[in-house]
Amino acid sequence: MRSAENGVRFAVVPARRTELAHLRTPLTLLLTSLGVIATVWWWLGMSVDLVRAPIDPNDKVQCISYAPFRSHQTSLSAATQVSREQIAEDLAQLARISDCIRTYATDLGLDQIPGLAGQAGLKVIQGIFLDKNKQKNQTQIATAVRLAREYPETIIALVVGNETLLRKDITASDLAATLRYVKAQVAVPVTYADVWEFWLDNRELYDAVDFVTIHILPYWENEPVRAELAAAHVDTIRRRVAAAFPGKEILIGEIGWPSEGRMRQSALPSRVNQARVVSEILDLARRENFRVNLFEAYDESWKREIEGTIGGYWGLFDSVQRTLKYPAGTPISNFPLWKLQMCSGMALAILVFGAAWLTSRRTLWRPELASWLGVWISATTAGILLGVAAQKMLYESYGIVGWLQWGSLLLAATASPVFGAIALISGRPLPSFLEVLGPEGYRTESALVTMHGLAWIAIVVIGTATAIGLVFDPRFIDFPFAALTMAAIPSAAMAVLNSSKKETRPLAESMFAGVFLMAAIYVGINEGPANWQSLWTCAAYLLLAGTLWRTRA
Repeated sequence: MRSAENGVRFAVVPARRTELAHLRTPLTLLLTSLGVIATVWWWLGMSVDLVRAPIDPNDKVQCISYAPFRSHQTSLSAATQVSREQIAEDLAQLARISDCIRTYATDLGLDQIPGLAGQAGLKVIQGIFLDKNKQKNQTQIATAVRLAREYPETIIALVVGNETLLRKDITASDLAATLRYVKAQVAVPVTYADVWEFWLDNRELYDAVDFVTIHILPYWENEPVRAELAAAHVDTIRRRVAAAFPGKEILIGEIGWPSEGRMRQSALPSRVNQARVVSEILDLARRENFRVNLFEAYDESWKREIEGTIGGYWGLFDSVQRTLKYPAGTPISNFPLWKLQMCSGMALAILVFGAAWLTSRRTLWRPELASWLGVWISATTAGILLGVAAQKMLYESYGIVGWLQWGSLLLAATASPVFGAIALISGRPLPSFLEVLGPEGYRTESALVTMHGLAWIAIVVIGTATAIGLVFDPRFIDFPFAALTMAAIPSAAMAVLNSSKKETRPLAESMFAGVFLMAAIYVGINEGPANWQSLWTCAAYLLLAGTLWRTRA
C-alpha cells in the first residue's frame, strides 16, 4: 500500500494492468448509477388519474376568481392600467370553461371587466376593495355601484371588502355600516368575503349581508390540511358556518391550492395536489349542491413580491402563456418534463464519472473502492436531484436578485460533484476558505482548486442566507433541499475520505458550521415533523455543518 501526502491510502497498481481492469469498477458503478437515476425519474414522472378533470370545457365550473395582471403589471402600482384588449382576450378564454368570474376591485382598468364580460357571456361577482384609505374606498364603492346599475344583467352580486377584517383595515361595525350603505343603492345581492374564522368571530354581520361568502384555503389554515383531506375539510367548515348563519346561503368565495412553493407542515404545493383539490372540490359541490368559486384563473407573478413563490401559483392557467395547466384528457404529473430532467441527470452522472476516470488515469496508484463509491453516491444523487433543483430554480426565482441567488446555487451545486469526483480520486481534501480568499502565501496556485473553492464558498454563503431566512422570516422562504444536497454530499464524502488531521480547524468554517447546526435544530422544530421539505433541508444543513467542522487549513 502507498499513502498520498494527505494520508489517504491507495493501492499501488502494477505497470502491466490492462485498460479493461482499469475501467471495470467505474464502468460498473456508472451503469448502476444510470439505472438508479432512470428508475427514480420514472417514478417521479408518474401521472395520476382524478375523479374528474380539474377544468373541462364540457363541464364548466360555476365561477372562478379573475385578475387580469400579466408580467410586469401589478395591483401595487397606481400606474398600472390594463387594456380592454388584454381583458377581452382573457374573458374569451374563461368563457369556455366557466359561466362566471369574481373580481376584487374597480380601479387600474378593472372597471372595464363587467362590460366585456357581458359581451363574452359571463356573469360577474363584482368586488369592491376596501382598506384604510377612506377616500379610495369611496371611489371603489361609487364605481361599483355605477357598474351594478349599468350592467344589471351581468353583475349578479357585489362583494364589499375582501379579507378586510383579516388585515385589520376596518372594524366590524364600520364594515357593517358600509355594507348597508351599498345595499341601499343597488338591486343586486350584497356580501362580504373573508376567511371562515372571521365570519364566526363577527356574527354581527349577519343582518348586513344577503349571503355569506367564506374563504377556505386548506394550505393556509393555522393547522395546514394536506391535499388528500382538503375536500373533506371544506365540507366540514361549510356545514359549520351554515349552522352559525341559519337562513343564509353560504358561498365558498375562494377555494384552491398552489402548484408551486414551500411546504407547510403536511400541505405540499404541487401540480398533482392542485389538480386533485380542484377536482375533488368540484365533485363535492356537485353532489352536495352548494356554490363555489375557484381561486384562481391565472397565476399572478406579481404576488411573489409580497408572498414569495407560493403567491404566484394559485392559477389554473399559466401567467405568461395563458395556457391551461391541466387540459382534459392529459395526464397530470408533478414533473411533466421528467424525461428531459432524467436525461440531464444521466448526462451529469456520466460527466462526474468521466472526470473521475480521467483523473485516475493520471495517478500512479489505483484509487480504492471507497473513493469510487464516493463518486457513485455523488453522481447518483446529483443525477436525481439536478432536474428537481432546476425546476425549483425556474419557479422560485423572482427578480434579478432571486435569479442570481438561485442560479448561482444551482451552478455551484452542479459543479460540486464534478470537482468532488476529481478530488476524491486524486486524494485531495476539500479546499479551505483560506486557500481561496487568504493572503498570498496561503492561497493555492491551482486553478482547479480555486474554482472548487469558489463553488464551495458560494454554496456555504447562499446556504447560510437561506438558513437565516428560515429562522427569522420563514413564512415565504422556500426550502433549497435539492441544490444543497447535490453540493453537500460530495463535500461530505471528501471530508470523510480525504480528510487530514494535521492542520488546524479554521475559524470561518467553524462559525458557518455553528450557524448551520443551530438553524437545522430550530427550523426542524419550528416547521414540524410532517414537513419533509423542512426535514430534508435540515439534514442538508447538518451535513454542511459536519463537513465544515472537519475542514482543516
